Amino acid sequence: MNSHFKIECPKCSQPIECPVDYLDKLISCPHCQEQFLARPLAATAADHVTPVANAIPGRPKTSTLAVWSLVLGILSLPCFSIFSAIPAVICGHMALSRISYSGGSLAGKGLAIAGLATGYVGIALAIFYIPLMLAIAIPNLHRARDTAQENACINNLRIIDGAKGQWAMELHKSQTDTPAPSDIQPYMGRGASGELPACPNDPTQTFENSYSINNVGTKPTCKILPATHILP
Repeated sequence: MNSHFKIECPKCSQPIECPVDYLDKLISCPHCQEQFLARPLAATAADHVTPVANAIPGRPKTSTLAVWSLVLGILSLPCFSIFSAIPAVICGHMALSRISYSGGSLAGKGLAIAGLATGYVGIALAIFYIPLMLAIAIPNLHRARDTAQENACINNLRIIDGAKGQWAMELHKSQTDTPAPSDIQPYMGRGASGELPACPNDPTQTFENSYSINNVGTKPTCKILPATHILP
């Protein structure tokens, strides 16, 4: 009884002689390294040939897509990143599809399933945490903007008050005298023709619409937001 059979590589068409123990098993072509199931040629199945040492069963390769799916899925968990979770899910599905159609030449089904699981969890976390973080961040940004505008307006009030004091001192004005904007303009560090400031909360307004200079004995006030833009 013959203990060998002859097959033909489906890729390079080179003849290969295998022991009968390799029948219907995954082997590697010694010429091109292609992996395929060992099936005998009908016309030569009974031929007796010399064993071929290089025709040994090949080990299935791990799917690269399955590995990437797991790596991206793991990265999506600590970062809550939908940008790595979605590719993890796509790679996982592609890997499972290719593994199922590979006839045993590709491995890594467990990696692909793990990548899918972590990818879907990453998407769920991103959907939950991104709106939550936006809900926290947006009010804080508005609050920081309002605080910055308030500080800038109070600084303008200090400049107006200092200019008013210098005007009163040089011209020997009393506490009840009220200067005009043109009177304090030279003392505000902007020159006689410099532009007078407006409240940062509404920079489209003029100086007169933004501030009340008041008399020398009264601190200047903001007309835009008088409740919060107050000179201490």
